Amino acid sequence: MKDRKAPQARPPADPASETWNKLPWKKLEKHTFRIQKRIYRASQRGNVRAVHQLQKLLTKSEAARLVAVRRVTQDNQGKKTAGVDGVKSVPPKQRFDLVKRIHPNQWKKSPSRPCRRVWIPKPGKTEQRPLGIPTMETRAQQALGKMALEPEWEARFEPNSYGFRSGRSCHDAIEAILNAIRYKPKYVFDADISGCFDNIDQKALLAKLNTYPALRHIVKRWLKAGVMDAGVLAPTERGTPQGGVASPLLANIALHGMEQVTSTYHTGQEKALLVRYADDFVLFHSEKEVLDQAARGITEWLKDMGLELKPSKTKVTHTLTPLDGNVGFDFVGFTVRQFPVGKTHTGRHPHGKPLGFKTIIKPSKEAVKRHIHAIKQRVRALHSASQ
Repeated sequence: MKDRKAPQARPPADPASETWNKLPWKKLEKHTFRIQKRIYRASQRGNVRAVHQLQKLLTKSEAARLVAVRRVTQDNQGKKTAGVDGVKSVPPKQRFDLVKRIHPNQWKKSPSRPCRRVWIPKPGKTEQRPLGIPTMETRAQQALGKMALEPEWEARFEPNSYGFRSGRSCHDAIEAILNAIRYKPKYVFDADISGCFDNIDQKALLAKLNTYPALRHIVKRWLKAGVMDAGVLAPTERGTPQGGVASPLLANIALHGMEQVTSTYHTGQEKALLVRYADDFVLFHSEKEVLDQAARGITEWLKDMGLELKPSKTKVTHTLTPLDGNVGFDFVGFTVRQFPVGKTHTGRHPHGKPLGFKTIIKPSKEAVKRHIHAIKQRVRALHSASQ
């Protein structure tokens, strides 16, 4: 009987879908990356005029706009998360329309929609973190703007900032910390910025951005778009909405310069060293007085960006000897601490003398607890699954 049934006709293929899938994506990404490299090199040379000309070229390029739309609608983790307009899935035909709508010539015409407020729990805490989810069109605009701005700032960012940067991870930050303390125990100022994304001074950020007018205006519109929370529109006079494509880059731009401030505090050859991952940072110096001066300098510098430190997460400790009951510190899910050891169990200083201590870096208790909890939830969800 099966053989006698008439074969079912396949639905006709969508021509827009076929055209989208047949685009030479590798070629388009190479073309975009080539312009980004030119922006990076011009920024390294300090040629601001060339940087702005190349950024205009990139944002108008069809290749870059196609890649930006593809990242937002197909590649990114939040591709099925809706903004205030309720759009959570963009079919190929609408993707081509979106590519046209994010052209710089259309920036003035497209309305600035507010973000949709979503509250997510902080891992291992009762507190909740506010996310602002922009509409799909705004996300595509932000992806395009980020592609233009990121190479310029990557050429200028400080060497010891690691969060939200391409090709860098928290393990690189831990390596920088190990290199700072491996031969000499140091005092540590461990701090966290209070509500970094929500409290950045927008005027100071736009002044620091210092880009050409059209890009500055669109960035200002993203910042001023407002937030829709439970049907109520709230204005955003401060901060950059956490959840947008460009938000991590804008936060890094706002915090750029911290390392330069700390390097002005020193004794002889040893400067105070800062290692930053997003809005978490640690300061090191072998003398407590210099460390306290550097901490005060950073606190004053942050005020200019409308930011302040979180007292509950700010402490001064030492990597080897207890200070006010504290020894060692936690950073990006790792515990960093030094232990005194005998002369037969220790490494040696480059000049040959025994160190007398050993540096041990391992996952923090909180991070291990979170990991075990995640595994427990996963196993429980699969109780009825086959082996």
